[in-house]
Amino acid sequence: MKISVVVPIHNEEDCLPELHARLIATLEGLGLEHQIIFVNDGSSDRSLELMSRYAEADRRIVIINLSRNFGHQPALSAGLSYASGDVVVLMDGDLQDPPELIGTMLECWRDGHEVVIAMRRGRGEKGLRKVMFDIFYKVLGFLSDYPLPLNAGIFGLLDRRCVEEINRLSEHNRFLPGLRCWIGFRQGSVYYERSNRFAGEPKQSFWRLVKYGLDAIFSFSYKPLRVALVLGLAVFGLTFSYASVLVFLRVIGYNVVRGFTTPTVAILILGGIQLFTIGILGEYLGRIYDEVKRRPYYIVSGVVNISEVGASKGSS
Repeated sequence: MKISVVVPIHNEEDCLPELHARLIATLEGLGLEHQIIFVNDGSSDRSLELMSRYAEADRRIVIINLSRNFGHQPALSAGLSYASGDVVVLMDGDLQDPPELIGTMLECWRDGHEVVIAMRRGRGEKGLRKVMFDIFYKVLGFLSDYPLPLNAGIFGLLDRRCVEEINRLSEHNRFLPGLRCWIGFRQGSVYYERSNRFAGEPKQSFWRLVKYGLDAIFSFSYKPLRVALVLGLAVFGLTFSYASVLVFLRVIGYNVVRGFTTPTVAILILGGIQLFTIGILGEYLGRIYDEVKRRPYYIVSGVVNISEVGASKGSS
């Protein structure tokens, strides 16, 4: 049996030595053949230098070097396309996801679960960032058309068959925690406390996180479109009722409309609703545009300690 661990890396030179040491200790303690895949997502610090040093000393460490920074989800997808293990673990490189939990996930897999999701009992983030994450997961839980586990990121384990099914998916605006549930199969959970970053600052910018959240919502829900429809019908009903009252009052000779307040308010309300619904349509349309262009999801500039033969079609 072989286990692969996929870790996207973007400017994590402060975390890499500790991450490498803990991963090696955990995987060797399991006594299984293993493979660690570091996906260099356009790092501009010494991350690639450190990873290259590790890979030179240990051929079980693989480096997938992307041609530029494509983002968190493309980097994970690149790692999945090269992973060769019977099971594949996905985790972040900031050590908020503890490598020591891999053994517990393996036990859950041996119990017959083909997808194992690491659920967070608590988060290490503080302040506004924590509040925004909490709001996002509540909104996602309400809007999603599929039952998605809340407070769960990409940290988890996938059986070989599940990896192959995800690699077959061709969509570009990916939300892997959602796709992991969408493919089905028997799913289990393990629980852990998510800690703070081991070192450095978060590498995901605010706007990257916003796009990530929108991808999650618009990739797994049609409810925003339904909300726009219901909102339009509600406004139409209110406007029609109001117009009927005005016509009735005019017929009986009572002129209730004076000045410009009523038409101004009506125009502003209707205009705001129209812009809101057009914005929702634009989010869906933009994602359709991304899909029909059929550009590669990521471009691999080079690999270390593995052959490029066998990577998923369209990955480079």
